[in-house]
Amino acid sequence: MKTLIVIGGPTASGKTGLAIEVARYFHTEILSADSRQCFRELNIGVAKPHHSQLEEVKHHFINSHSIHDQMSAGIYEKYGLEKLNEIFLKNDIAVCVGGTGLYIKSLCEGIDEMPEVDKQIEAEVHALYKEKGITYLQNEIKLHDVQFFQNSEIQNPHRLIRALVFKKSNGISILEYQKKAVQKREFNIQFFALDVSREKLYQQINNRVDIMMEEGLLEEAKVLYSFKDLKPLQTIGYRELFDYFENKYSYNEAVDKLKQHTRNYAKRQMNWFRHQGHFQWIEPIFQNIINHSSL
Repeated sequence: MKTLIVIGGPTASGKTGLAIEVARYFHTEILSADSRQCFRELNIGVAKPHHSQLEEVKHHFINSHSIHDQMSAGIYEKYGLEKLNEIFLKNDIAVCVGGTGLYIKSLCEGIDEMPEVDKQIEAEVHALYKEKGITYLQNEIKLHDVQFFQNSEIQNPHRLIRALVFKKSNGISILEYQKKAVQKREFNIQFFALDVSREKLYQQINNRVDIMMEEGLLEEAKVLYSFKDLKPLQTIGYRELFDYFENKYSYNEAVDKLKQHTRNYAKRQMNWFRHQGHFQWIEPIFQNIINHSSL
């Protein structure tokens, strides 16, 4: 039977390098499960694999879409299953790697179409966000949806608005609703999550941000600034630098905020993966995949 090897975990934990090793070993291809690396206009700020890595192993859902395209877990599910079908025609094994838990969940378990939300509530939340800023959204989410606050990215206003409107419209957390969709796939799935100590992970995050800045993230953000209101750019790595351009922070403060927000996001990613229950936690070493898999 065909098998999908899923490699998840927090940002900067070594997922990309490990996935490439595994894909090379099995002579197969990689499906990304990163909600931002699919956008071809974004590069340094989303820690996209280098050109040499993309040439070494074929990747799907990297540079596949534009920031002007609509993207969601449901769209990813359809795209991902189509790509897996293509891979499984040539190989018995495929590799999926990424840190966007909802995308992994939609690919492996399916996701229902979201119910309608109250348009009046949606308009009110948007208006209050414009008036009071992201802090208002964060406080409201913390008050009304602790589960989302503790397990999801809270630096992205679009996701906060969506979650808050959903909770106020339907009475349950958007995360609880997403748990209801479970569909049997026609392939085996082996789940791995990378186990890195918090101290080491945070140091790797800080180092990565420093490297991003050296590689030209500031210049990349300047080019993208005119698109700052698009959903893909309301995220960590760009929003902090946009705030610097708007004189909300000094340069050093913006870089420190970027590191802090990335560390916070990594902590939420770890919480999400640990709550799933079916992931095997391993150190990011290639042989651990081989030792713990049934292949």
